[in-house]
Amino acid sequence: MIKVLVNGALGRMGRTVCGAVNDDSELELVGAVDAYAGEVCGLTVETNLDAALKRLAPDVMVDFTRPAVVFDNVMIALANKVSPVVGTTGLSDEAKEKIRALAEANDTPAFIAPNFALGAVLMMLLSRQVAKYMPDVEIIELHHDKKLDAPSGTAELTAKMIAEVRPPHKQGHPDEVERLPHVRGAEVDGIRIHSVRLPGYVAHQEVIFGGLGQTLTIRHDSTGRDSFMPGVVLACKKVRNLRGLTVGLDKLLD
Repeated sequence: MIKVLVNGALGRMGRTVCGAVNDDSELELVGAVDAYAGEVCGLTVETNLDAALKRLAPDVMVDFTRPAVVFDNVMIALANKVSPVVGTTGLSDEAKEKIRALAEANDTPAFIAPNFALGAVLMMLLSRQVAKYMPDVEIIELHHDKKLDAPSGTAELTAKMIAEVRPPHKQGHPDEVERLPHVRGAEVDGIRIHSVRLPGYVAHQEVIFGGLGQTLTIRHDSTGRDSFMPGVVLACKKVRNLRGLTVGLDKLLD
């Protein structure tokens, strides 16, 4: 049995993760931590992450907290030689390099995924393949209005994966003018990313490719948080066999 502690256990994602871990025959939910005390899946939720990790000695810590605290949470887990499986987005490249260094120094693998939905991973892989033949592309990501960071980690990773197979270039008219600041969205290697935040959405993304006389759209929709659970469970089972820091659920797929 792989022992799992869930951090951010009282949040919407945290509660769903606790249930998924609890229902899996190869995983054991041994602890739950949150900023507030409470109860989930029959466990008392603790508020001190470091103390809970030391006392319970789990194999894996799943983190679905907030961008402002996720880095410290991961470093605490690695210091206790507990493998973090991170779904919280917002970590900078600098933060990821520090995580990688500590993971390697402590011989404790860490895993980060901007998106745990298998369909979202396939969307990113397909987008990278299409970009070889249709290099003009823009990304629209749509999330619920409680999401704290923009753009989404999924959109940013999609853009970086596309950038691996096409040279950076400016899209649109060379003399275009933004009459309102940022109306053309953020830019990653010439790829525009547009973020939508509205109630009613969960997590959605479309990647739009344009070519001569045609467009191609690849879209993924998560209509419920349970869509992320197979990926979270898979990461919990595989993370201890990794080395250093691994980013992206695609790295765990056969």
